[in-house]
Amino acid sequence: MDYQDILYEVKGTTAYITINRPEKYNAFRGITCEELIHAFQKAGWSNDIACIVLAGAGTKAFCTGGDQSAHDGQYDGRGTIGLPVEELHTIIRDVPKPVIAKVQGYAIGGGNVLALICDLTIASKSAIFGQVGPKMGSVDPGFGTALLAQIVGEKKAREIWYLCQRYSADEALQMGLINKVVADDELDSAVDHWCQEIGERSPTAIAIAKRSFVAANEYIRGIASMGLQALKLYYDTDESKEGVNALQEKRKPEFRKYVK
Repeated sequence: MDYQDILYEVKGTTAYITINRPEKYNAFRGITCEELIHAFQKAGWSNDIACIVLAGAGTKAFCTGGDQSAHDGQYDGRGTIGLPVEELHTIIRDVPKPVIAKVQGYAIGGGNVLALICDLTIASKSAIFGQVGPKMGSVDPGFGTALLAQIVGEKKAREIWYLCQRYSADEALQMGLINKVVADDELDSAVDHWCQEIGERSPTAIAIAKRSFVAANEYIRGIASMGLQALKLYYDTDESKEGVNALQEKRKPEFRKYVK
């Protein structure tokens, strides 16, 4: 596959997968997700790869979720909701290699969920985390909610989704959302150091450990599958569409006027 939206590079025993849409704050569209899935399949089942790094190009963002400008309020027909996010989340969890999220700048919305799903997350000091779903007429009814509650606690997870606030890297570390915070200019070296450490470990032991961690909350995949079916129906409502319309018209959304 010739990649349009991502970069793929192998250094030593580490595969680096980078969303290469910095002009869109590394927001993903359908083709982005398909390329990411392909790249994870390629790296995840290679005996030459010990771990995978997921990153975003540039300095402004790791990923800011679905690209609203790419579909004029509608996704492009891939997957349950028009984007194969369900399949992307699954492959990140299924590959028998640790996936490290390298976060700089914004990790917002669907990008925040990607960082959450990765096995490990290292962030630069200037990284910013948060959700926007209920502000935009959307939500992640799967790993982004149920798995988040397991990781940061249910009260904090509800706060993140209900209030849609922004959290600094230090706050994300304190709540257990990420593993480590480093200075901006030390992010690359910190990630590379962890990759080197993992490369020296038993790959079979690591694979078994990952599968054990995944198995413990695999039921969330079923929640996500059912939830995304409901989300598809929600996206067809005027209430949901109000979020995108308000963004395009640069005004505050008025969701409640559509509640019957």
